[in-house]
Amino acid sequence: QLPTVFHWSVVAATSRTEYIVPLSNFNGKGLTDVGSQPGYSTFGLYDLAGNAREWCLNENEKLAHKYILGGGWNDPTYAFNDAYTQSAMDRSLTNGFRCIKELPGDTTMIHLTGSLKAAFRDYHKEKPVDDNTFGIYLTQYNYDKTPLNEKTEATLDRENWTIEKITFDAGYNDDRMLLYLYLPKGVKPPYQPVLFFPGSGDLFSKVYDPDNIDGRIDFILKSGRALVRPIYKGTHERHDEIKSDLQEETVFYKDHVIMWRKDVGRTLDYLETRTDIQNDKLGYLGWSWGGFMGGIMPAIEKRIKAVVLNVGGMCMTRALPEADQLNFLPRVTQPVLMLNGKHDMYFPVETSQKPMFEFLGTPEANKKMILYESGHLVPR
Repeated sequence: QLPTVFHWSVVAATSRTEYIVPLSNFNGKGLTDVGSQPGYSTFGLYDLAGNAREWCLNENEKLAHKYILGGGWNDPTYAFNDAYTQSAMDRSLTNGFRCIKELPGDTTMIHLTGSLKAAFRDYHKEKPVDDNTFGIYLTQYNYDKTPLNEKTEATLDRENWTIEKITFDAGYNDDRMLLYLYLPKGVKPPYQPVLFFPGSGDLFSKVYDPDNIDGRIDFILKSGRALVRPIYKGTHERHDEIKSDLQEETVFYKDHVIMWRKDVGRTLDYLETRTDIQNDKLGYLGWSWGGFMGGIMPAIEKRIKAVVLNVGGMCMTRALPEADQLNFLPRVTQPVLMLNGKHDMYFPVETSQKPMFEFLGTPEANKKMILYESGHLVPR
């Protein structure tokens, strides 16, 4: 029988897109023999990307179309990651199928065959709110600058830098904020600080490892800058009930965006108490989830002077308008450098990356996007 979109997605291994797509048939000329291209998935299946699109069992509940995945020989390469649908009567030359055989005793199929609504937003048609409306939204992100009651909990000595573990009042819910401040050795202060916003993996961790920057973002310290690493609400030791970085139309999600903003604000308030930090030269570096939040935080926090996004993009789900990234992007006016992967399975180029770049309020001369032959994270 036809696979469900769940079966197809598991064996397609889209997390390996950057290795599969360049070796697959997107030649724009026609079909090739099955298995003749070297692109195959982790499961050893050929031609899941390109060649022929593949019908799946599930229906799109909104359009009454069937899902047909993987893209074909005449589709753009990003089609491998898109949830595409067509009328089941469509007999285009690009369309094909492969079947699966259900294993004896399998009880899962009955739960996987239903209709599915595709999460998609057409950002070429959507418009941000006007300035007056956004100004009302922005008041929700204000906070009282109460005493920090900061405390240095520990100082860790490493070969090329020191790490200060600092706590202070978060400014909400009687919570305490946790900050790791990395200072380079052999460099005369004051240091230019770089505020880091991590990927969503931090939402699933309960303990932060202060040495996990090695080989990842240690180049910031090697350049003589200070690395500012807040532990945001819902991550690591501040773990809570939030389960995903995806936008949701819930007050629960909105409240977290507000708390993340306060985490950033209170962190910058703390940095202003130090004479070894150049607070007028603060940079923002966001990875993945942090790349997405880089379309929100600099719009609120103008103490951020420059922004670098390692795979930033727009989300296909919605949030309440006062927390929706769409409404913040035009209010990001700082210089922005976007670094993106051509084969990013989370933030596709045409539907996610480019709209984010275009919505940014940064003057054209001060924003730049570089596209790499990579996936979700760019080469070191």
